[in-house]
Amino acid sequence: MNNKNTAKYAKNSKQHGRDFSDRKKTEYRKHPTREGFEKSGDELVDSGIVAGRNAVRELLKSGRTIDKIYTQQGEREGSIVALAAEAISRGIPIIETEKSKLDALSGFTSHQGIVAMAAFKGYSTVDEILEIATQRGEKPFVVIADEICDPNNLGSLIRCCEGAGVHGVIIPKRRSVGLSPAVAKASAGAIEHMAVAKVTNINATIEELKKKGLWIMSCEAGGTDYNSVDYDIPLCIILGSEENGISKQVLKNSDYIISLPMRGKVNSLNVSCAAAAVLYRAISGRNSN
Repeated sequence: MNNKNTAKYAKNSKQHGRDFSDRKKTEYRKHPTREGFEKSGDELVDSGIVAGRNAVRELLKSGRTIDKIYTQQGEREGSIVALAAEAISRGIPIIETEKSKLDALSGFTSHQGIVAMAAFKGYSTVDEILEIATQRGEKPFVVIADEICDPNNLGSLIRCCEGAGVHGVIIPKRRSVGLSPAVAKASAGAIEHMAVAKVTNINATIEELKKKGLWIMSCEAGGTDYNSVDYDIPLCIILGSEENGISKQVLKNSDYIISLPMRGKVNSLNVSCAAAAVLYRAISGRNSN
């Protein structure tokens, strides 16, 4: 156990304790004096649920991938402090939330102020995804899902990617749903055949992919017609959430911005529908070897 992290957690929790019971859907991102923490009013949290202090302690010991841990606001004493410090030392996000939310997550069983969200399956690394392309003798074909928080959308996107022969999907560590049972269900089993990497910084990952020879295409309104670009290259396609699209910095770091033609009155498609259109257009323009 890291005593320094334990002390930091206790000190900072007391310093920054606030009542957010009436707040709107606002997300409080990483605070410089609260390393490893998030606050969120509207996280989507359908995942493998592990509730209670002893159960979470054993989960941490098991080495199983943990997407995030929720703690109750005001619970800053005893074993909660030690569990949170252990999670922080391993880079697992800690999210403080209301008791009512923990009650709902745990199915209204005794949670003792802490609930962990264990990943449905293990994550791959970016290098492992690129190695899949090498093993197949193919140019890399990768998808980044930028801040997709709906498990049905991510699951459907993974299903599209698997069907299109994508080598792997990359998701951000924060502001994204993880590999939950709901994602697995929405993928109709495709999650079992698709490598998924979770990264801390999407922009840093983009730079890493560029250094390895990949070209970055973001699918966003106002770009080049998706029918007029060359897909027969080492390729990474980025798709964003319906609500917020692709972040500005990610767009800035992209080599191309491509768009689907929209001839009706709505200005966008569901992300999995857009993915199907773009990915199958891409594979029609890629050589098989």
